[in-house]
Amino acid sequence: MSSSHMNNYQEFIENNFIFPQDEFEVDNNQLIFNDVPIMDLIKKYGTPLKLTYLPKISQNIQRSKKLFNVGIAKVDYKGSYHYCYCTKSSHFSFVLDEVLKNEVYLETSSAFDIPIIKTLHQNGKISKDITLICNGYKRPNYQQAIADLVNDGWNNVIPILDNLDEINHYEKSIKKNCNLGIRIACAEEPDNEFYTARLGVRASEIVNLYQQRIKGSKRFKLKMLHFFINTGIKDNPYYWNELSKNIRIYCALKKVCPELDSIDIGGGFPIKTSLSFKYDYEFMAEHIVKTIKEICNDEGVDEPNIYTEFGSYTVGESGAIIYSVIDTKLQNDNELWYMIDSSFITTLPDTWGIKQQFVFLAINNWDKPFDTVNLGGITCDGEDFYNYEEKDNNQIFLPKYDKKNPLYIGFFHTGAYQESIGGYGGIQHCLIPAPKHILIDKDGEGGYTTKLFAKEQSAKSMMNILGY
Repeated sequence: MSSSHMNNYQEFIENNFIFPQDEFEVDNNQLIFNDVPIMDLIKKYGTPLKLTYLPKISQNIQRSKKLFNVGIAKVDYKGSYHYCYCTKSSHFSFVLDEVLKNEVYLETSSAFDIPIIKTLHQNGKISKDITLICNGYKRPNYQQAIADLVNDGWNNVIPILDNLDEINHYEKSIKKNCNLGIRIACAEEPDNEFYTARLGVRASEIVNLYQQRIKGSKRFKLKMLHFFINTGIKDNPYYWNELSKNIRIYCALKKVCPELDSIDIGGGFPIKTSLSFKYDYEFMAEHIVKTIKEICNDEGVDEPNIYTEFGSYTVGESGAIIYSVIDTKLQNDNELWYMIDSSFITTLPDTWGIKQQFVFLAINNWDKPFDTVNLGGITCDGEDFYNYEEKDNNQIFLPKYDKKNPLYIGFFHTGAYQESIGGYGGIQHCLIPAPKHILIDKDGEGGYTTKLFAKEQSAKSMMNILGY
């Protein structure tokens, strides 16, 4: 990154990135996010502030549906495409309410997803005909919850067998007809410390599992083969090799199991985590469909229906968190710290736990000179900081701090996993409270509405949890 010959922060951003971008623009030296002036929210609600821009969820679902259906039309693919939302990315009711506006299926991953499914039905949000993909390693309470759904008339529950013995429970407890899936244990990336994923059934055992335990059953039919490639959907040799290998496993199984008709390729469409993000969604969707078609044609089997399970892609880009810079600390000749009014460990645990990157930008003062800075949280933990690497450069540039003109910064596309990893409503590191959370929606007249979802966490609620 070059920062010479630039007078202010806006010039720096525009010279180093393609800017403005779809969801980001600047008006009167202040950042606009999805047509929402962030400074207006700060004036109304203060900081730290979490926000969810709900329309982005539907936008991304519809975008994926279009991408795959265009790909299907282009290559004359015979199967259909189905979008599943994996609830583990964000279980919040406002997320599911928005997701379910888009005629999607749901994927569950634990026993405690099932009460959510039942509540959605009680509230009229879903019918018992919705397709539910039940994934994960299942303990008896999860297996029984799945069986209870099937026995209660949920017609399209598909338990995905994760090991050879899982079917034992269903044979004892499921009384009605039920479709099954099997998850393939995929090979890990070459540089991973393990060769094979811990989840799923070994590829060499899948045909035997079908022939010995499912074939000829009066209640169970094997309809789906599932796999998840850990790196996500990337245009690299590892992804295409794993995709091709797993489709050939599908073809081998299809030849002995005529009722098999669906492939679940898991998740993995990426989201924008930096202003330099580039990804050819159209190419990837079309090439996935084309690859599946070519292998099936080569193997002489019918092309399967394609399912995807997108979590981060569904909800990630809807989220943001806004902080105030409350002070600066020059700790030596070249390490200038901007201290924020919260903790990264509390509010963005991915940045601390797995060094996840997010888009971050100043909210105001875009006309001011800028500094190279470090960002620190207010806990007493040495790891409570945000380290940024963009183009092999870990420097962070932000407008110069001025006590008379407070500086606000935002981290964007933070909508997936942060609350569940951080322990929403629980005990946070150093008892830093969870921030206020607001929901933003369109108002139908070109504007937007805001709604307070949660107040800042109180000392009393923490004291109750701690037993005082």
